[in-house]
Amino acid sequence: MNLARFARVRLGHMPTPLEPMDNLSRHLGGPRLWIKRDDCTGLSSGGNKTRKLEFLMADALGRKADVVITQGATQSNHARQTAAAAAKLGLECHILLEDRTGFSDAAYNQSGNVLLDKLHGATVHRRPGGADMQAEMESMAAELRAAGKTPYVIPGGGSNPVGALGYVNAALELVNQAAEMGLRIDHVVHATGSAGTQAGLVTGLVALNTGIPVLGIGVRAPKEKQEANVLALCQRTAEHLGLPGIVKAEHVVANCDYVGQGYGIPTQGMVDALKLVAEREGILLDPVYSGKGMAGLIDLIRKGRFGKDENVVFIHTGGSVGLFGYPEAFDLPKD
Repeated sequence: MNLARFARVRLGHMPTPLEPMDNLSRHLGGPRLWIKRDDCTGLSSGGNKTRKLEFLMADALGRKADVVITQGATQSNHARQTAAAAAKLGLECHILLEDRTGFSDAAYNQSGNVLLDKLHGATVHRRPGGADMQAEMESMAAELRAAGKTPYVIPGGGSNPVGALGYVNAALELVNQAAEMGLRIDHVVHATGSAGTQAGLVTGLVALNTGIPVLGIGVRAPKEKQEANVLALCQRTAEHLGLPGIVKAEHVVANCDYVGQGYGIPTQGMVDALKLVAEREGILLDPVYSGKGMAGLIDLIRKGRFGKDENVVFIHTGGSVGLFGYPEAFDLPKD
């Protein structure tokens, strides 16, 4: 598996730390919990999309693009990191934000990631919930081409075979770190949404013949749909790597019991998990992805899903800046 043959532009601070969460492990009574700090990738407060953008932006530059277009929900971490990457590389950036929650408050619609999108110089366009966002991006690309531009369209979450290479590389990084530490990884757990992170991790870990299972905690789609999306992208990513057929259906596992009322809508489990990790480990999760992912992990631990002596690595996909879009969700004391 030679990733060096794929174009890549360095945008992040890697390798990201792999740290024990001893306080949380003691609090829960095992297993031994570890956290892979992909919230520390460095680009505009960090996050998992930076890894994907290293390959996507390299592809865009290779195609002589002068403008990038992408989409996401209002508080999209991917949009924010794309805007930052475009700024760093001197590219124009258009962000299409879909209203997936119906929230009308100013904090959600103007603070957090939206504020940073604009600070990075991106042009923000709003779309209603349920819009065909891929079609909306293609329409904008056509307009830009007519105006003499060379647009590059990045799918939501950066989740295509090019973007997924970022997490194939993360799998290699994680395995190398564990080997240097003498750490036996029994499980990898993370929040899964647009499928690129899980597809890259699964494909990479299978290609390396690690035997390490990956569990995605879903934040949007039902289990059957989420697993189908991840498997399809795994297979396309493996083909892109020149390793067709290596990923099987049994390699892809998602638990979608912790979505709650919908994508981006807070749950009590998310609130409790986010507060617990903040208070016990001094680490900030986010309300849309890693908070729900951790809520799922904690609940599964309490249900005995993992052995007391097993090592479980949680991939922190970043996004804590999104907390500023949800100030009322956490019922914090008022001064």
